[in-house]
Amino acid sequence: MSTTGTTARARRPIIEIRDVERVYDLGKIYVRALDGIDLDILENDYVAVMGPSGSGKSTLMNLLGCLDTPTAGHYLFEGEDVAGMDDDELADIRNRRIGFVFQSFNLLPRATVLRNVELPLVYAGMGREERIERARETLGIVGLSDRAHHRPNELSGGQRQRVAIARALVNNPSVILADEPTGNLDSRTGEDIMVIFESLYRAGNTLIVVTHEDDIARHARRVVRLRDGRIESDEPVERPAPAENALR
Repeated sequence: MSTTGTTARARRPIIEIRDVERVYDLGKIYVRALDGIDLDILENDYVAVMGPSGSGKSTLMNLLGCLDTPTAGHYLFEGEDVAGMDDDELADIRNRRIGFVFQSFNLLPRATVLRNVELPLVYAGMGREERIERARETLGIVGLSDRAHHRPNELSGGQRQRVAIARALVNNPSVILADEPTGNLDSRTGEDIMVIFESLYRAGNTLIVVTHEDDIARHARRVVRLRDGRIESDEPVERPAPAENALR
């Protein structure tokens, strides 16, 4: 469930945003949520998106996830202009090429873990045997092979988020988009989830994490900060030097 070999060749751009605006018509007033955004996400990027309330990060997340389209500007997803797509084309991108991880997990409470992970493959039209095999394989990646026949209410919060990550991974998407993925978890469980994200990044996946927590953003390799609908900064994350004994 990864894009391998990205360090051995030039990384291709997956997302290219140019001069994107998003304006909401609220009747008597217009709200400019995004005001001329330029942003590139390359293959095997690990990006944290941050910003105060009202900065535009939720709007940007919706655009990145093809849940909304820009009022002006261009959004290219793997070279295709999202702004020109109809609802069916946008839905196809959301189902096949973007894996979503939400703060509230968004699992079906009466379905088993296996069935929850299978769902994107059902929508993709994959045959039953193949999708069950793929779902079981993906549950193994997040360490939940032994919970396949449990239901979400039989799992801890951290386990439910692992199920959500498996569901996001199962279609081998181009991008994994996570919205406050540790927001409903205690700090220790949140760190466990970020260890999984680190392993996904090291396996070659492309990750975008929307968060308001500095501790979570530090796990990324790049932090994009928004303010008043514009990009305030876009900087690499400084990684601590390895300890001497870790090199031996």
